[in-house]
Amino acid sequence: MQKQLVLLHGWGMNNKVWELIRPELNFLFDGDVRALDLPGYGESQQLHTYDLPTMSALLADQLQDNSVIVGWSLGGLVALYLAYFYPHKVSKVILVASTPFFAQQADWPGIKTQVLGDFSSQLLNNSAKTIERFLAIQAMGSDTARADTKQLKALLKQAPPPQAEALRQGLDILQHHDLRHEFAHIKQPVGAIFGRLDALVPYKAIAQMQALRSDLDIAVLDKASHAPFISHKDEFLATLKSML
Repeated sequence: MQKQLVLLHGWGMNNKVWELIRPELNFLFDGDVRALDLPGYGESQQLHTYDLPTMSALLADQLQDNSVIVGWSLGGLVALYLAYFYPHKVSKVILVASTPFFAQQADWPGIKTQVLGDFSSQLLNNSAKTIERFLAIQAMGSDTARADTKQLKALLKQAPPPQAEALRQGLDILQHHDLRHEFAHIKQPVGAIFGRLDALVPYKAIAQMQALRSDLDIAVLDKASHAPFISHKDEFLATLKSML
């Protein structure tokens, strides 16, 4: 049976962010491509507990066995969790601007904890503005940063806004969930696509990831930032297709 390709978005987003590359992926997978909303985002508003195990269990119920999962940013953490705890559901994981641990540590490049803390504080005052600021940071460094941010905003507006608690808990997951052990022991093949100019998830984490997993399939898009499938669509698709 043809494997299904499943796309998981990042924090503050929804499944519409994949619309620009869906036509090409549909052709590659004979139309068997699904872009899912993480629980609490977009059209998936039912859940009221937003921890990683609960979110993953709900998503696992929606997956065919042996699905190929592409996870962007927070979606990458979910993809790794699914691969480790629901191995029959996942045949391969491809991380996009994502690592098994997002918070910066002395021995691990990542997002500064102060940045994540600031986002949490700002959410209490104005979630819409917080997401806008996050969008701007995602595009930072790209030659087309302004256009990328505008494109992401337009795509986001095609679905309902995320629930406030899903946003808050999502930041908590990014700050505290460490899946380095699971990443090292996942039996399925794992690939990772990074943007060299990513201001959120530094490609410098590659060395540490390879130390945990020597067979990791890595690609770095030199002029891309945190949303390479938006800013460098053709280069991203060529890289993704080679990994698939």
